[in-house]
Amino acid sequence: MKKTIVVNDKMQQGYRYLLSAPQGQQFSADFQPGLTPPQMLELGGVGGKYMTDCQKEFPESWFTKAKLSPAGKDIRLNYFAVDASLPLARWQRKGWIYPEDPRGWFQWYCRYYLGRRLADEDKRQRAMRRHLGALSKNCEPGDWSCR
Repeated sequence: MKKTIVVNDKMQQGYRYLLSAPQGQQFSADFQPGLTPPQMLELGGVGGKYMTDCQKEFPESWFTKAKLSPAGKDIRLNYFAVDASLPLARWQRKGWIYPEDPRGWFQWYCRYYLGRRLADEDKRQRAMRRHLGALSKNCEPGDWSCR
């Protein structure tokens, strides 16, 4: 049975999407993520600021061990203790933000992982594969300081 999610948060009001795949399953054959959204949240991705106002959209279990910082980005929460994110305005200027996912790639991934499938938008995962390919080509395995 398909389920409709209705989003009402700081960046989207009344946005609806359909879950058409089981959570964490039926990914595109060329998309094999290394971490789940809950694991990324537990590692303090984006300094804990990401998703502090949209938790109702996702399973409560995703946030059990999440390192969040509602007051603002706190790089100390990030597993690598580095600021690896660009400001949202920069993503918008570069044309990397799509209306369906105004927070960017991680929001897309969370919704994709949850079971949303949007043919055009889901092509974004190929861009991440290109990024991972560049890391593999230019970095030694286990060198967390590379790029």
